[in-house]
Amino acid sequence: MLKSTIIERIAEVVKAGKIPDITDVQDHSDRTGMRIVLDLRKGSEPELVVNQLYEYTPLQSTFSIINIALVGHAPRTLSLKEMLAGFLDHRKEVIRRRTSFLLRRARQRAHILEGLILAVADIDAIIEIIKKSPDVPTAKQRLMARKLRLTESATVRKLLPKAFLKRASSGDQFLTAVQADNILIMQLQRLTGLEVEKLAQEYSKLVEEIDGYETILREESRLLDIIREDIIEIREKYGDERRTEVVADAQDFDIEDLIADEDVVVTLTHAGYIKRMPLATYRRQGRGGQGIIGSDAREGDFVEELFIASTHDYLLVLLDNGRMHWLKVYDIPSMARQSRGRAIVNLLQMDPKDRFCAVVAVRDFDERYLVTATRKGQIKKTPLAAYANPRRGGIQATGLDEGDVVIGAAITRGSDEIVLGTARGQSIRFQETDVRAMGRTAAGVRGIHLREGDDVVDMAVLDPMATLLTACENGYGKRTSFDEYRLQSRGGYGIINIKSTARNGKVVAMKSIRDADELMLITFHGMIVRTGLNELRTIGRATQGVRLISLKEGDRLVAVARVVAEDGAGQLDETAEGAKPAKDSAPADNNTGNQPGRSVKDDDTEAAGDSDRPAESGDDVTAL
Repeated sequence: MLKSTIIERIAEVVKAGKIPDITDVQDHSDRTGMRIVLDLRKGSEPELVVNQLYEYTPLQSTFSIINIALVGHAPRTLSLKEMLAGFLDHRKEVIRRRTSFLLRRARQRAHILEGLILAVADIDAIIEIIKKSPDVPTAKQRLMARKLRLTESATVRKLLPKAFLKRASSGDQFLTAVQADNILIMQLQRLTGLEVEKLAQEYSKLVEEIDGYETILREESRLLDIIREDIIEIREKYGDERRTEVVADAQDFDIEDLIADEDVVVTLTHAGYIKRMPLATYRRQGRGGQGIIGSDAREGDFVEELFIASTHDYLLVLLDNGRMHWLKVYDIPSMARQSRGRAIVNLLQMDPKDRFCAVVAVRDFDERYLVTATRKGQIKKTPLAAYANPRRGGIQATGLDEGDVVIGAAITRGSDEIVLGTARGQSIRFQETDVRAMGRTAAGVRGIHLREGDDVVDMAVLDPMATLLTACENGYGKRTSFDEYRLQSRGGYGIINIKSTARNGKVVAMKSIRDADELMLITFHGMIVRTGLNELRTIGRATQGVRLISLKEGDRLVAVARVVAEDGAGQLDETAEGAKPAKDSAPADNNTGNQPGRSVKDDDTEAAGDSDRPAESGDDVTAL
């Protein structure tokens, strides 16, 4: 029956065109088992066909869960916390009802026992009343009209609670109708001394139970203790090993083949919150606009990494301690623009104290290289294949000197040229071949010689069709042709990249960009501007640049990302929600550095002995 159902379903989806790669379905089943053979078109991907069969046929069944429950007699969709709170409230109600029922029953039984104890204590008078009564109703009325006093032995008195003894010894006790009925049906064996003691013991036990029930209904802490004890009892009774495994994906089922391969925006904040969004989230604006709110970052947090990646890419996350973690882009939660994102420590097996320093997107681990740069100017080149098999707790991606961190990483072909830029506006361009390939745990060699108080802020790989964009924290920047950065040997002091004046502030980013690209500019307070490069002209190397983004008071530029222009990108809105209209041009500068191809003479010179300084003798030593 199952076999015929599967074959019929496969035939239906093939006829419907849902799985066009299947040309024929054959039943090869015999007495040894079920076997279905599918003929595929030439050049088709078998794994993709298998995944499509999982999706469209009964080969695998999936179901969704929506957490709808009745809360206060009304249906509600609950979060995990709300479900736990609802379960706790339900257990409280159940225990209260159960306790109230047991309390009511115990009180009823205690009331009957009080009457029996009083009757046995004065049994001679009780028997005399019953003997002289003409019928049962008369006997019941006479019993209820007689005052009773407890005159039992000292042994029985010791078994009874003090409150009952005080009340029964007063001699003002009258029997109720319930007590009189139970006395009339009492057996003669209850008159023995042993039976009287049993009545007293049962009554004393009931009194303790009643006190316990009243405590449960009165004290919340006692109620929670019972819930805890019940859960522990259930765990001990039913807490055997799970017989079914709960996994994110079914075994041998590659969900990636069913996920659209599309570009998304991935953002990562300084505090470690990550999310992905559709690329169309940010509409195109003119240069100098104030942008839209890109994320609802908590106080003190800001967007530190923003880049474009395919949903099928891998993210190589480098931490400040030189370790690397591996993450699929489609595993990153897709959230709204204003949302904070999810803590990356919840997606990776990393210590909450660790902090990411660089994130690189890569599709395949092929013959290319991963080049990393550090704040102290170290550069290292490692074959990309060395990072293809990460462990759950991450792998050691690079060795670091004390106090050093990774500031940039890029994928290279082994023959590229690399440019390093510093916070004080220095830069150096050198051949990638100057850096030999090293193992994962090597610390690298010197890429640039830093002056005191300076640090490397970014790294760019030279593109002959691109220009070099430099952005400063006060919102100013420029794009300059790579031809103005002459090739040097690695390890030198470099040449001036941009004038790091009070107007500009320190350099925060340096990117290799093309004319068709677009830019994402991110500020400390989470404002984002997306702008085309056709509005930013090419100017000289040692200039101050032009305004890239209008910053509000107290805000500053913290990161820049390159966006590859899509078809139809020019049809995006020119202004975004809440943004000011784009300015026609940046404010005029008081120097000639804003003229294309020109630069200030005094700033275009290199420090003496810095331009062609050879690498130091110790630079090629690899730290293991």
